[in-house]
Amino acid sequence: MVLAPVVVLALSATSVPAATKTTKASTKSTASKSAVDPNAPEVLSPGDIPDNIAFVPYKPAGGGYIVTTPEGWSRKTTATGAVFTDKYNIIQIESVASPAAPTPASASATVKQKFSASKGFVLGKAVTVKRKAGVAVLVTYLLSSVPNEVTGNTIAVAVERYEFHKGATSVVLTLSGAKGADNVDPWKIVTDSFTWA
Repeated sequence: MVLAPVVVLALSATSVPAATKTTKASTKSTASKSAVDPNAPEVLSPGDIPDNIAFVPYKPAGGGYIVTTPEGWSRKTTATGAVFTDKYNIIQIESVASPAAPTPASASATVKQKFSASKGFVLGKAVTVKRKAGVAVLVTYLLSSVPNEVTGNTIAVAVERYEFHKGATSVVLTLSGAKGADNVDPWKIVTDSFTWA
């Protein structure tokens, strides 16, 4: 957090007693130190997505859906969709055949089957949520990251897995980043942008 500079007001010696001058100056100094400068540059924690990042639409070659992702992230096309990455953050999109609509129980079971043996796995909540494209099933969980190539260290990764369903198709939108990173707004933008095409 960047603090606002302390502004010392010039007080007239003839109109304000010395004790009052000190008290007022101290009060001003304390208030200034605790105030946040709204014009100060944003200071990001590791994994935070900047508030001013632009978003661009992504539509797979086969069509079916459109979703916006942060501009400038690297993209890798996969057999079932795409993966977008930037530092600690990953957005993975998968389109899979699914004749039955998911439920919190079925989505939670899928996550447990895939990751229960993974390092750092902790299952969170499994609920239905409303997004602009309709109802989706959300499962949250924690994992350990892949070890750093240089240090071998890992970090805790917070994951949000959304499953949208239409007809006989599910699109799974998985968003992950460093645990504690402030990505609530960007993740909401991405999941709200999802539309069937």
